[in-house]
Amino acid sequence: MIAVTGSPAITTERLTLRMPAARDWEPVAGFLTSDRVRYIGGTLTRDKAWRAFGHMVGHWVLRGYGMFIFTLRGSDEALGMAGPWYPEGWPEHEIGWSVFSEAGEGQGYAREAAEAARRHAFQNLGWKTAVSYIHPHNVRSLALAERLGAVRDEDASFPGDGPALVFRHPGPEARR
Repeated sequence: MIAVTGSPAITTERLTLRMPAARDWEPVAGFLTSDRVRYIGGTLTRDKAWRAFGHMVGHWVLRGYGMFIFTLRGSDEALGMAGPWYPEGWPEHEIGWSVFSEAGEGQGYAREAAEAARRHAFQNLGWKTAVSYIHPHNVRSLALAERLGAVRDEDASFPGDGPALVFRHPGPEARR
């Protein structure tokens, strides 16, 4: 068995961000098999959701970082995911985020988690730049990218062939 040791846990005012674990499978599966993923690749079957979950966990094994699961502090219930993401073949490092259910929306959790994940990428991973790839109809994520201070970069390329807008985050020097 391969195990990741020393994976960071990040705490914010309200949240804990941690590496995905087996106990997160059902919340992740519920999300990936729902219509909530229509702007990030589309609804998956449960077996394909399992592969996607393995991809999330494997990213940690291969890169030493990846999407964090975020929970309310003091709880272990997965509310969503946010984090540094850089699969093979992607043109740039990404900061991504998703909220697993409608009940978790509109409370600032995604912003709080994305800010913490971005700070981690710049301070601990040594990233100098980061982008977010967002479907043009994903109004909530477009608004969040702007609240995070990211600006549209029309010259940047994006992975895959689906529609995506690229938002460039302010670099670590702008965050001081």
